[in-house]
Amino acid sequence: MSEAKLAAPATTTPPWEAKRPPSGRGLLRKLVLLLVLVGVISLVAFALKPRPIEVETGVVQNGPLTVNVSEEGKTRIRNRHIVAAPVAGSMQRVILKPGDAVKAGETVLTRIEPVLAPLLDSRSIAQAQARVDGAAAARSRANETLEMARTGLKYANTSWDRIKNNTDKGTISETDRDTFEREAEMKARELRAAEFALQVAEFELAQAKAALLQLESPAEGGKFIEIHAPVSGVVLRVQQESATIVAPGTPILEIGDPTDLEIEAEILSRDAVAIQPGALVMVEQWGGEPAKARVRRVEPAAFTKVSALGVEEQRVLVLSDFVAQTPALKALGDRYRVEVRVVVWQSDDTLLVPAGALFREGSEWKTFVFDAGKAKSAIVKAGRTDGRMMQVLEGLKPGDEVLMHPPDSVTDGSEVVKRTMAR
Repeated sequence: MSEAKLAAPATTTPPWEAKRPPSGRGLLRKLVLLLVLVGVISLVAFALKPRPIEVETGVVQNGPLTVNVSEEGKTRIRNRHIVAAPVAGSMQRVILKPGDAVKAGETVLTRIEPVLAPLLDSRSIAQAQARVDGAAAARSRANETLEMARTGLKYANTSWDRIKNNTDKGTISETDRDTFEREAEMKARELRAAEFALQVAEFELAQAKAALLQLESPAEGGKFIEIHAPVSGVVLRVQQESATIVAPGTPILEIGDPTDLEIEAEILSRDAVAIQPGALVMVEQWGGEPAKARVRRVEPAAFTKVSALGVEEQRVLVLSDFVAQTPALKALGDRYRVEVRVVVWQSDDTLLVPAGALFREGSEWKTFVFDAGKAKSAIVKAGRTDGRMMQVLEGLKPGDEVLMHPPDSVTDGSEVVKRTMAR
């Protein structure tokens, strides 16, 4: 009994060894912990790895390009006539209002009762006679100008008829045809202006004779001198409406033809040097559909104008004529605001790149080309631009994809991915 009790402890497992797990289970637990640790490290490495930058791309391709100079402008009546008092005297009230129609030689604008000269000296009579002679010479000059305008119109119409009837393809370019057509139209307008000038000269001669008659026949004082409209048109502005005593040369009212409009635009001198007479002009933002016009004259002298920001600018007046007087354009009047876009350069087929893909680096234009998920830097020789597209002279070829507005994080060799547009 005692031997059995003494032998029992030799075969019994100690308590602490009974709780030890089997060796196979411990190895599995270590393997699981190792896999978890590797996974965490992989996730951290993946999170720290630079991701491709999302970008938008554009395509380099051939297409038309038109370069414009845009500026605000205003309409104005081509020929304006200011009617002034021919003699000193008491003028009656002007009953005409701006917008009233007048007819040359028939509409009475106002009446003036001349003031009698207190002394009929030879000097006053000589001065009045000189004014009559000057008005007669001005009428003769206006007659010669009218004849020259008629001759020029006849020649321009003959040339235009010859070109217009020449239907053989390739014998003359479209530009030359437009030039001959515009020349004929301009000569017709010059003839019209010369006719108006002759009417004004005759009116001034009649007024000068009336003043001389008043000096030579003072007994006829008390009679009113009627001032008639020198040209047909409408009253633009009444400068002296009330009855008053006027001196010779006092402006009374202004007359013009509202259908004979031109456009004046004050263009910066650096842009005006690229504008040529005959250039196409698009007239916009006037209250109707865009209308076409042609540059008639670029004035040779500039003037200084202070901008809204207080900057002194040198500007040049550019005058343009409407190509066609449509019914809608009749709503335009004198000094109406418009916006003009003058074509200074045009190409029907040139290599173009979106302007947003180019950026300056020093004195060079650069862009990033999308190349198999990589951003590849490229130096570009750029030409003209319209603000949206830019002409490519060197550095790119048709079909290249370029990065649009690349962020600062994009460098040469950066991984990029095209941004997917949300639907």
